[in-house]
Amino acid sequence: MANALLSIQIIPKTPNGEDVIPYVDRAIEVIQTSGVKHQVNALETTMEGELAELLDIVRRMNEAVHEFGSGSIISQVKILYNPDGVSMDKLTEKYRP
Repeated sequence: MANALLSIQIIPKTPNGEDVIPYVDRAIEVIQTSGVKHQVNALETTMEGELAELLDIVRRMNEAVHEFGSGSIISQVKILYNPDGVSMDKLTEKYRP
């Protein structure tokens, strides 16, 4: 079982004030290709997995957005860590019909 949930919002600085969506899409591609369980929401994406792996994905997301053309990136991150295990499904099951 996973030991962490990590939610991230990427806020890239774009050249000439361009739309940020293509940059955010690039960051989400990094998550999608990582293979970790994730859920994309309107303002952030939540991942489930081992903390070290999730933090490495955050690093790769920032690098990918920079390589895509962003001069700097703010990453707002929230982490729930529980060595005994944690899951998105268990945490939110009472809110589902």
